[in-house]
Amino acid sequence: MLKNLIGARWEEANRPTLPVYNPATGEVLEEVPLSGPEEVDQAVGAAERAFPHWSQTPLLERVRLMFRFKELLEKHAEDLARLVTLHHGKTLEEARGEVRRGIEVVDFALSAPTLLQGRTLREVTGGVDQNLFHYPLGVVAGIPPFNFPVMIPLWMFPIAVVAGNTFVLKPSERTPLGAVRLAELFLGAGFPEGVLNLVHGGKEAAEALATHPRVRAVQFVGSEPVARRLYALAAAHGKRVSAAGGAKNHLVVLPDADLEQAVPAILNSAFGNAGERCLAGSVAVAVGEVGPLLLERVVEAAQRLKVGPGWEEGVQVGPLIREEHRRRVVGYIQRGLEEGAGLALDGRGVEGPGFFLGPTVLDRVSPRMAVGREEIFGPVLSVSYAKTLEEAIAQANAVPYGNMACVFIQSGKAARAFRERVQAGMVGVNLGVAQPFAFYPFSGWRDSFFGDLHPHGPDAFLFYTQRKVVVERW
Repeated sequence: MLKNLIGARWEEANRPTLPVYNPATGEVLEEVPLSGPEEVDQAVGAAERAFPHWSQTPLLERVRLMFRFKELLEKHAEDLARLVTLHHGKTLEEARGEVRRGIEVVDFALSAPTLLQGRTLREVTGGVDQNLFHYPLGVVAGIPPFNFPVMIPLWMFPIAVVAGNTFVLKPSERTPLGAVRLAELFLGAGFPEGVLNLVHGGKEAAEALATHPRVRAVQFVGSEPVARRLYALAAAHGKRVSAAGGAKNHLVVLPDADLEQAVPAILNSAFGNAGERCLAGSVAVAVGEVGPLLLERVVEAAQRLKVGPGWEEGVQVGPLIREEHRRRVVGYIQRGLEEGAGLALDGRGVEGPGFFLGPTVLDRVSPRMAVGREEIFGPVLSVSYAKTLEEAIAQANAVPYGNMACVFIQSGKAARAFRERVQAGMVGVNLGVAQPFAFYPFSGWRDSFFGDLHPHGPDAFLFYTQRKVVVERW
């Protein structure tokens, strides 16, 4: 059974457990404890004891330790990727990309000596100088989702600890193995005990962190209902909160789009990671006369995508995370058909012991349908139609989410209009996944994000620090 990391010791929790599966085979790999408030309190206590010394550790020493951690991540990158594929199911190539993107955030964290610099203004008034300094908050916590078990934890604790905080991480109970390995490498880099603590569990552990009186800030990434609840719960307990939630991302294709570029990008966006990502392109909006040709090209290409275990050569779509989630996605497909959508490509016939669902394309979808407005989180692409760019933008803005929107187009003027008017925090032009690099914020809008400061980028350093202004006269 997996253990909690409290201080620098692995400790078992005498709690009920859940199985951790290999989604490609249905095999049980491990049992994860469902820790509760007692274990959370122990982890917070260890982080609290470590904070005074860690927060006073010189910044350059904290950065040197983070360099060592980065070196270990790079040394073990392939093993980390294989571990992601084993217990999440995504293809090995996708897992390698996840690990690489996670390491890029650690690279960004190494910029702390620049990003934690304050400001000084001399002679504000006669003989008075004014200074601004950044201070760590104290004990902070992170709750990442199942779908990126290495990358999203690396969005969280490296920036927090290099800024001088101590950290409690609660990984998803469905994919906890990546966080365990990260914690082992973190200890191997030489960080003091208690700087990073790991607590397993589900809702009970997450809510214990959100309400713990000595946790100063909580960062969450996951579904919209849970993001909304954790934001309200943690904020009601006086905490700083960053909660990234769901998405319904639109990919708008204009008649002048280069379909040789657009179609592969749409397929990667919709079916990469088996659709289990908040930047998945969920709705393709064909504008004007491009509609029939776009649908034909997308269906032809999607039919050729290879479905199977992520470690097999040439596989492009792996399994979903659990059988109950596969049934949920299949339920959306059926609901779409009942609401009047057409079935252009049916992926429900994939056989195997794992939790597989092939690429599925629904046609003639409208924002009034559940498949047109709700997050499905699976390999399902809805195709809708618009007469004009303005109508396409209106479709994207009609859903409550505002994570990402992309447009395939040759007109710079029209692309600028799309950029300005679509209500999404991340916008792509002639690409299907508008994922910011680590030095920009992951900037969801509307019901895709609850809080003020977003994951990674300069926002993250602001989120994990508090400012002190000193006014001096000598």
